[in-house]
Amino acid sequence: MEKMNTASQLANQLSRIEGLIPKATKVNPSPVGETESFKEVLTQSLETPAVASVNGSVLEKVNGLKFSNHAIERMQSRGISYTPERLQKLDEAVKKAAAKGSKDTLVLMDDSALIVSVKNNTVVTVMDKNNMRENVFTNIDSTVMI
Repeated sequence: MEKMNTASQLANQLSRIEGLIPKATKVNPSPVGETESFKEVLTQSLETPAVASVNGSVLEKVNGLKFSNHAIERMQSRGISYTPERLQKLDEAVKKAAAKGSKDTLVLMDDSALIVSVKNNTVVTVMDKNNMRENVFTNIDSTVMI
């Protein structure tokens, strides 16, 4: 029964983030235009669930980082998505901040900004370039530019 709940939780989370991650082409050569969705690729390749529950909030893990529900909602509403390469750079930036003793950091990318709780390894919120303007970022102790 627990396995079914975990599988249904995973399916629900995948449907929430499916539109945020670009579709990947199949590794094997395929006819032009044929792609697998992120959900299909993830479902085929995962042996353990990528979903963890913390204080009742379901968090999505990507490259070791978790994205809060708030961050996922902001990404959806603002049309923000990241390639696997950019997610890897984000993960590396958070590790650098952790190595310097940061607790909460602002990560500045070319076209977006993310507030990350380093100690929880969780992206708290995401904003695009337009929402960054004339904004005051509080409760951070570091900034990483990538």
